[in-house]
Amino acid sequence: MAAAPSGEQLELALGDQRLVVVEVGGGLRSYAAGGRAVLDGYAASELCGSGRGQLLSPWPNRIEDGCYDFGGRTHRLPLNEPENRNAIHGLVRWSAWIVSERSPDRIALEHTLHPQPGYPFTLGLRVEYALAERGLSVRTTAVNLGDEPCPYGCGAHPYLATGLPTIDTAILRVPARTRLLSDGRSLPCGRVDVAGSEFDFREPRAIGATVLDTCFTDLERDGDGRARVELRDPDGSGATLWVDDRHGFVMVFSGDPLPDVARRSLAVEPMTCPPNAFRTGEAVVSLQPGDAFTSEWGIEPRGSSRQGDAGDSPA
Repeated sequence: MAAAPSGEQLELALGDQRLVVVEVGGGLRSYAAGGRAVLDGYAASELCGSGRGQLLSPWPNRIEDGCYDFGGRTHRLPLNEPENRNAIHGLVRWSAWIVSERSPDRIALEHTLHPQPGYPFTLGLRVEYALAERGLSVRTTAVNLGDEPCPYGCGAHPYLATGLPTIDTAILRVPARTRLLSDGRSLPCGRVDVAGSEFDFREPRAIGATVLDTCFTDLERDGDGRARVELRDPDGSGATLWVDDRHGFVMVFSGDPLPDVARRSLAVEPMTCPPNAFRTGEAVVSLQPGDAFTSEWGIEPRGSSRQGDAGDSPA
């Protein structure tokens, strides 16, 4: 039998939840609860497209010209978004990850990112996926294994699914007061208050025709310190994606330019730093030798058949 493009398929289950993590990139291929797709994933026979479920490390989103300064040196990364002359979504999406711990409802994978052109640092990376009654939690840890400080940020690229033909009639809530403006290369060029604009989703409402490729920040958090983005069908089914206080940014993407995902699902991307952070320095972690940085996010499926509002209490 031919190997799957995404490598070994690692299945988790708890109650009515089913999850598949993949060896290539250590990402999420599929997640379902109560027989309903929570994520817009991809088949085991397919190559991951449009970043679906991938982990983004040691930076999320884009770096202008693939060039940044750190530690008194200039670093130049390969431009893997050549049409916009950007380096995008880190260095581990197509690397093999190794299973370090596994049980029926929990798995941990690890990967060592070795020095390479543009990122001459050594990182030990670990991602832990765990299912609980309320849903999925994802904990990511990076350890600086080198002998000098290194820049670090991380994110993830899940697409939340709906039971609708398009996301236009789906109800979205994004608890953010500010959005980043972007230029023709999808790089930040300012920030504005969302109040009164078509990007103000602080109160749940239909997405409509709004095109989203938008980084939100100044997140309003609940009593447990988490910010929650909600996407649901008019019948109440859907999912809530939460982020901890290490994630100060959430990218929301309706996929319009990408035929395989265009407006059929919504990417909600947790990010510890904004686009172009390695250039600007905003929210970039300067990870000292031997130090670790851990961040956590998760998804709570919701629907009358299995639970009430996933935002009613902490996961």
